[in-house]
Amino acid sequence: MTTLKMTSRACLLILISAAIGAAAQSVYDEKADAEAQIRAAVEAASKNRKNIVLDFGGNWCFDCHVLDEQMRRPELAPLIEANYIVVHIDVGRFDKNLRIAERYHVPLKKGVPALAVLDSKGKLLYAQEEGQFEDARHLSRESIREFFEKWRPKTGHR
Repeated sequence: MTTLKMTSRACLLILISAAIGAAAQSVYDEKADAEAQIRAAVEAASKNRKNIVLDFGGNWCFDCHVLDEQMRRPELAPLIEANYIVVHIDVGRFDKNLRIAERYHVPLKKGVPALAVLDSKGKLLYAQEEGQFEDARHLSRESIREFFEKWRPKTGHR
């Protein structure tokens, strides 16, 4: 076997391992009651003066994992933790929680991840209209940070 073929096979194995690892980490609880999650988030947000991010997606979605990873990075996690309650809402294969997405004006046909932002009382402040996060792998960290800066509560922390 040539060195080139061995290198290609090694790269393929690394990619497969990475994909399996990403799939093994669930971002979205597929058995969760999304309505109950939202009610609990509103209760917690009102007590803590935070806004709520509804993150619609699926564990099969690579960009959903990318966005979740970005949100957990040290440069962004403190901002999110101080200002938001994040609710990950599983959409299955676009066959679950569709009414919730409709209620918050999130067009899932534009792709996932798809976000909505609510105030601490559950009032809609923002709903993505054009699949802004659907291609999360190509979004800069700065653009993601700007989004969370823009929609944080005005009385929130930095």
